[in-house]
Amino acid sequence: MIKSFRSAILSGIAVGIAGWGYLACTNIIGAVLFSFGLLTVVGYKLPLYTGTAGFIPLRDEQGRSCWFGAIGKLLWILLGNIAGCLLVSLLSRLSPMELGASAQAILESRLAIGPLRAGLLAIGCGFIMTTVVAFAREGKPLALLFGVPLFINCGFPHCLADAFYYLTVPVAYTGTHLTELLVLYPCLVAGNFVGCNLYRFIAP
Repeated sequence: MIKSFRSAILSGIAVGIAGWGYLACTNIIGAVLFSFGLLTVVGYKLPLYTGTAGFIPLRDEQGRSCWFGAIGKLLWILLGNIAGCLLVSLLSRLSPMELGASAQAILESRLAIGPLRAGLLAIGCGFIMTTVVAFAREGKPLALLFGVPLFINCGFPHCLADAFYYLTVPVAYTGTHLTELLVLYPCLVAGNFVGCNLYRFIAP
């Protein structure tokens, strides 16, 4: 359990560094640079919430539901991922780059559309994530270089990328909108989960 949590932290660090690259140049180049995070996760076989949610067994060998155990494992991975993002966000505050301002702009856009719409848009990101990870597992990592810029340019929220952004936003702004964030973030996590499992829900 501790080993998986530590691996999840490393996965979050990879996403945080990728998010740093994106905030440094919020354009198509930054979106492509973000692919580093998922390439690292897949290459090192690290547990990432959105890279695991679509593949974790929801039923045991006897066909019985094991949702409770699956959700528990995913939340454990999510906590480790967020911890990794937090470490990178703390380091980012030492940077002379205006990362906080870029992160705040992203958070403001999420708050502007509201938790419901943001959660529904997060479904698109989850579907893309499961698809590109499935391709990568088959030895086709090039899909990662298309999928990551795609969900970023479509404005589909990724709950771990957003975790890094929110943790990088100036504390004063975060404190002012903390209640809204506590509603928004679970919607992104849920939306990503639905998207990651869309193929199982629609065409199992």
